[in-house]
Amino acid sequence: MRLIERYLFRQLLGPTLLATAALTGVAILSESLSALNILLDQRQSPLVFAKIVLLAMPQLIVLILPVAVLVAGLVAMNRLHTEQEIVICFAGGMSRWRVISPAIQLSVIIALVSLILALWVQPLCYRALRETLLSVRTDLAATLIRPGQFTHPAPGLTVYAQSIDDYGEIHNLFINNATNKAHDSTVTAREGRLEGRDGGPVLVMHHGANQEFSATGTLNFLSFDEYVLDLRPLIAPDPVVRYKLSDRYPHELFFPDTRQAWERANIKKMMAEGHSRFAAPLYDIAFMAIAVAAVIGGAFSRLGYGARIAVAAGGALLTRTLGFAVQAAAGSTTELNALQYAVPLGAMLVAWAVLFSQRRRSSPRRGRGPALEQPA
Repeated sequence: MRLIERYLFRQLLGPTLLATAALTGVAILSESLSALNILLDQRQSPLVFAKIVLLAMPQLIVLILPVAVLVAGLVAMNRLHTEQEIVICFAGGMSRWRVISPAIQLSVIIALVSLILALWVQPLCYRALRETLLSVRTDLAATLIRPGQFTHPAPGLTVYAQSIDDYGEIHNLFINNATNKAHDSTVTAREGRLEGRDGGPVLVMHHGANQEFSATGTLNFLSFDEYVLDLRPLIAPDPVVRYKLSDRYPHELFFPDTRQAWERANIKKMMAEGHSRFAAPLYDIAFMAIAVAAVIGGAFSRLGYGARIAVAAGGALLTRTLGFAVQAAAGSTTELNALQYAVPLGAMLVAWAVLFSQRRRSSPRRGRGPALEQPA
């Protein structure tokens, strides 16, 4: 019997890994399209782009694991039942619980993996993601200069550059500084480069000219071989990374720092996020139970189980949609957090009821057969 259970476990594990890989690929593609502006508009390297996409994956994997479990369970159990391997297991004396135990064991393992991802890996990756996005937003090379475009990094400041080569050399620069109305200046340069000097970023320009109006309205013209423009006034002082709900660890969600104004105003939302992290892995077990009940929870049919599979898929979709709705409602009503656990647990109970009620209906009733009539 143990050999058969291990065989059933392997038959379920393969489709689960395949479905997870396929859905993860779709999620990576979707995330790549949403983060494409970082590669194009912000002119970041492909390595930074790949880092941003991969750091966003743990939360997406937690969301797609129940779907992968459902798809794999339906495909594997349908194939095993259609090829009468499940029937052979029952005929060999295996109970219904022992036949479905490999599927339940697999879903429990996936639920534990999902729990680890939701509680610790997701906040760790999302915090690194926020820091990476902050460094992208404060990257002067990307925000100050965009080849072929006029940019306005600060009020009264206009910057234009014709091109930037692969070595970071900026060609044909134009900078108009009207931040001080009394000293409006225009700087043009043939070449330039962003550097760091005296602990701050500067723009070093070569072979250009500086035109500036004095306080008396006189135009001063100065040609130069090298001109250094201090960029520190354009940088926001001490940029702070602000973590969202998805970036916080469980102890931060359940025990917020009430000294912080933002956390005092969002205590209910933080509690709802914390409970959703613990409730999300339950959907892995619930969806596997739905898949098993859809195939084994009815009579054997040589024509397939398309109708039952469609009902199971619809039930799973309704369950997860209801879970999202309850999570959103719990953000304003703390008492509804209990329903975040009740939704997947209720789906499990319904699936078990369908599965084992079929067993009771199909079991023979002893001592209740019709009596044979004896001739007079």
